[in-house]
Order: sequence, then structure tokens, then C-alpha cells
Amino acid sequence: MNQLVFRVASVLALLLVMVGAPAAQAQKFGYVDSEFILEKMPAYRQAQQELNTLAANWQRDLETQKAELDKLHRNYQAEEVVLTEATKKKRQDEILAKELEIKTNTNKIFGFEGQLFRKRQELTKPVQDVVFEAIEKVAKKKQLAIVFDKAGDLTMLYTNPVHDYTEFVLEELGLASPEANQPGPKGPVKTVTPPVTPAGDAPTADDEPAPRRPAARPAVRKK
Repeated sequence: MNQLVFRVASVLALLLVMVGAPAAQAQKFGYVDSEFILEKMPAYRQAQQELNTLAANWQRDLETQKAELDKLHRNYQAEEVVLTEATKKKRQDEILAKELEIKTNTNKIFGFEGQLFRKRQELTKPVQDVVFEAIEKVAKKKQLAIVFDKAGDLTMLYTNPVHDYTEFVLEELGLASPEANQPGPKGPVKTVTPPVTPAGDAPTADDEPAPRRPAARPAVRKK
């Protein structure tokens, strides 16, 4: 079970309620905040920290390459008047090759399904799977036909805390505490801006924005 399943189910359930379907009206439902739960999990925070470190290291490597490219440009401009045509061509080819290298590495690391994207999937998906399994268990125990994800794309304009099962999921994960429903420490992946070549057409980092910090909610216990 994943976020897509929850979102699709949420949209379908909302449509049924809006048209007044009797079957939908009779169903018991609830919602959770998956982002809030993930932030409580040490394994997720550790994954975020590792991603931050990797992103920073990759960014430094690209900055080093950018500095090398700038040096090539400066040296060429300073010596251009005394260079032979053959040497000029060779130096120009070196500059173009360096620009291409930076573009390629930027896409390889920060581009769509690049190294950062794949590493994020590798580190966070196992933790997300654990959360969704816990949500499924809570849904079965509480006999919920539908579980909405408050952190998903479905906009929830109003939520009655009596339907909030987030704390039950935390209990299922062994993360319940006296400070119920208080946000845990966050470790979002930093937004990384890759270096721009003099040509001005290097692709930008395809990184996801840091997750929002969910507002604290009162702990509500349900029977």
C-alpha cells in the first residue's frame, strides 16, 4: 500500500460522499498525517541526514568543476592574442568539453531520476512502507473503510480531530509518547542549486522541496 493508493481512494470516497451515495455515507473513515508520522521515525531522520550529506558532497564536486571551467576561460582570454589558430581551436574545444562535462554530471546527479532521486527512493521507501503497513493495521483494527492522508495532494479544508488516527499509527509503530502529536525533529533534504556554466544553459537541480512542518494537533483518544 502506498500514497498513490491512499490518494486515489480518498478522491473516490470524496466523490461518493458529494453525490450522497448511501453506501459511502454508511462507511467509517479516518485520516492520518503521513509526513508527521515519518518525522517521528529515527530511521527517516537518519535517511534525510544522509541525503543532505550526499547532496552537499555532490554539490562541492560540481563547484570544483565550475572553478576549473572558469580558470580555462580566464587563461584563454588572457592569452588569446598570442595563440596560434590551432592552439585557439584546441583551447576552445577544452572549454566546450568542460561545459558539457558539467552539464552531464549535473543531470546525472540532480536530474530527473538522477543519483539523488534514486538514493532518496532507496533510503526512504523502506521507512514509508513500514508506516503504510502500520496504517493498514490500524485501519483494520478500527474497522475503517477509507483512510485519508492529510499530507497528500487531497486538500482537506476542515478536519474533525475525532477522525484523526495519527496517534494510533504512532502507537502501532511503538512511537507513542506523553507529548502526543507534537512534531518531531526534522531533517529535510536541502535544496541544491547546481553551478551554472558561462553558456547559461546548465540544467537546474531537480530536487524536491523540503517537506512542510505540520502544525501540532491536540491528542484525541478514540474508543
